[in-house]
Amino acid sequence: MTSKSAAAAARATVYGYPRQGPNRELKKAIEGYWKGRVDADALRATAAELRRTNWRQLAEAGIHEVPTGDFSYYDHVLDTSVMVGAIPARHRAAVETDALDGYFAMARGTQDVAPLEMTKWFDTNYHYLVPELGPDTVFTADSTKQVAELKEALALGLTARPVLVGPVTYLLLAKPAPGVPADFDPLTLLDRLLPVYAEVLTDLRAAGAEWVQLDEPALVQDRTPAELSAAMRAYRDLGGLTDRPKVLIASYFDQLGEALLVLAKAPVEGLALDFTEAAAANLDALAAVGGLPGKRLVAGVVNGRNIWVNDLPASLATLGTLLGLADRVDVAASCSLLHVPLDATAERDIEPQILRWLAFARQKTAEIVTLAKGLAQGTGAITGELAANRAALASRANSPITRDPAVRTRVGAVTDADARRSQPYGERATAQRAHLGLPLLPTTTIGSFPQTAELRVARADLRAGRINTAGYEERIKAEIQEVISFQEKTGLDVLVHGEAERNDMVQYFAEQLTGYLATQHGWVQSYGTRYVRPPILAGDISRPEPMTVRWTTYAQSLTRRPVKGMLTGPVTMLAWSFVRDDQPLGDTARQVALALRDEVNDLETAGTSVIQVDEPALRETLPLRAADRPGYLAWATEAFRLTTAGVRPDTQIHTHMCYAEFGDIVQAIDDLDADVISLEAARSHMQVARELASHGYPREAGPGVYDIHSPRVPSADEAAALLRKGLEAIPAERLWVNPDCGLKTRGWPETRASLDNLVTAAHAVRAELPTAD
Repeated sequence: MTSKSAAAAARATVYGYPRQGPNRELKKAIEGYWKGRVDADALRATAAELRRTNWRQLAEAGIHEVPTGDFSYYDHVLDTSVMVGAIPARHRAAVETDALDGYFAMARGTQDVAPLEMTKWFDTNYHYLVPELGPDTVFTADSTKQVAELKEALALGLTARPVLVGPVTYLLLAKPAPGVPADFDPLTLLDRLLPVYAEVLTDLRAAGAEWVQLDEPALVQDRTPAELSAAMRAYRDLGGLTDRPKVLIASYFDQLGEALLVLAKAPVEGLALDFTEAAAANLDALAAVGGLPGKRLVAGVVNGRNIWVNDLPASLATLGTLLGLADRVDVAASCSLLHVPLDATAERDIEPQILRWLAFARQKTAEIVTLAKGLAQGTGAITGELAANRAALASRANSPITRDPAVRTRVGAVTDADARRSQPYGERATAQRAHLGLPLLPTTTIGSFPQTAELRVARADLRAGRINTAGYEERIKAEIQEVISFQEKTGLDVLVHGEAERNDMVQYFAEQLTGYLATQHGWVQSYGTRYVRPPILAGDISRPEPMTVRWTTYAQSLTRRPVKGMLTGPVTMLAWSFVRDDQPLGDTARQVALALRDEVNDLETAGTSVIQVDEPALRETLPLRAADRPGYLAWATEAFRLTTAGVRPDTQIHTHMCYAEFGDIVQAIDDLDADVISLEAARSHMQVARELASHGYPREAGPGVYDIHSPRVPSADEAAALLRKGLEAIPAERLWVNPDCGLKTRGWPETRASLDNLVTAAHAVRAELPTAD
């Protein structure tokens, strides 16, 4: 096909769409179901209406091929485990009794049965549920969900493409099931899994699917020859099926690298590539392998992970270069639009000048349609759109909002000494133990306590003017008093104020820093029914005044035990925001670090002896390719030290990380030079404690013994057993006892019971130590 005919064939599509609805209707329906206020039929009806609304909006916007199967009650990887019958043995009875309740039991656990492990989806802030597999795993096909949703879309008269997690990525994301040797490789199950995928493809073809998309983002990471060989075998076998839909293999988040040649030669009909995160690399590699003759190329030229308007002329230039490299070139976002909010026009509090810089899912859909039209019909068909786009890009580039000379001067004056503590850890530890007087196995929490309905009502009342600031602050004081009183009665050693005043661990700070914008409706799914509103980092960052000192100092006035100051670290402030794309991330991180450094120093001056700077996103933001990691880790760890290095030796600096694969960054954890780190460990059975020990980590650590992402209450014996596992790797003088993460999403009854058990466990194990007396 010539370039001209390839352009004429251009179509617009997306890989996935936000699930929650404009007012988070899905979250409300699911949580209502969990609480018994919504029955299963009503939940299913809400979900079906949200799917129909999404598809109709996409089609009306000009999307030629809508995705199906991307919608999920909790997580699309969990949906894949159901599709292939990979149900953990401990959950089979529940699934057989009631499929929906069993599904949620796998996601959340029950009082008697632990959930699946949860971790980050590549380098995003979305969390998936990790498949548990072993040599005895038997896969069975269940395409019920995938077929039903395809038929729903086809019944609306739409062209639809089912989207599935590909078999290679599914196995590469999996872990050995409990009791299976840690060196078991789930990829050895590929030949057992492929017939199940073949059956699902056959079912979807019978239901009317012309194309099926198989997502293989794991192939953008560094892969061994054996893993690439497995990918080749997988798509040789699936491509060789006689009765199947056409197959589109989708990759995103980075360059395909060595896997591109494998997939380009596979006997499938299409390939989707990311031309935003790795545009030059993927374009060069595609040309080097001779393009995709006879195949469909879906070009992800609109960034599916950020919220800035697309540079339409630049994307058209990329698309033009791609013509001739494939039989047909279609236009898409770089990945699922799951990672961005729904609609920027819902934001009423952002200045119109700035609002024109933003593109959420609906606006990105319009950009995709515009680019497809321009590619097919020429730029003359989109002159109005191009003029508006150029004006928006110029407005942002020339805005004084984006540059603060004072901030840039301060960043330019930073020296290496600014990011180093005044004394080595050993001397600091001696000073801190003398100053704090804590017992062995000190107990604490990660920071937040339950955000009750009363707190949410108080914030809503303040926004609506039903109460004044003084009335709101009295409510916050009462909540802090209750949290401090509870912790003292429970017997925790290092307390927190509970963060009652905070709406979100990033948004709260962003609203008090210059350069950030906050949204009202910019919800993005983090996991399950947990949605966050990432703020938008639009300009240079500074801190006009203290942000946390008042409430931390108030909490400390209520108790003689140390109260931690609680801050969100610079890397997490970037990772959980929509960050600016007009300067290097390291430069932005230093700006945020200096603003937070001022806060740390003010907390110490106010008498705070323990300060926690959370960095749960340090691992999350790790580049997917090993070659890109040293540069990232250098500025990321420097930013943390720049935040924390200005305090006295006897001030104890904590940090916290959760729900990530920590083994890849143990050296970076060491390089942070924090005095204490708390980490998720309950679902992974203290794996991180062993990783720290193998590395020779020399500082104090608190691997979590209470999984806060499940409603179940761990018993004191269970917590004690985990704690003893921790002691096998970390000596008692350096081991802390704490939950996995903050308690914001939990209710008070389970929080009280769980923390009582945690403290009981710590006391019991402390009594077993030879140095306990």
